[in-house]
Amino acid sequence: MGYIQPFDRNQLTLPESLDSYISCENPVRLIDVFVDQFIKLHPDFSSYKGNSPTGRSAYSFGTLLKLYVYGYLNSIS
Repeated sequence: MGYIQPFDRNQLTLPESLDSYISCENPVRLIDVFVDQFIKLHPDFSSYKGNSPTGRSAYSFGTLLKLYVYGYLNSIS
């Protein structure tokens, strides 16, 4: 029995940044900047870290807010 052969590394190629898939006029860029600025101006909103010593870490407040605003603007419920 031979060794297990590794997968070809060139079978999936992604761009250097996934941002290149998103057009410059896409509203998701505005949401990203808006939420980042909101968190900079109001850091107390994102300071809660939870108090559970077990379990998976929570998503950041900024990430969840971006998803919520995006879903609201696109009527996703």
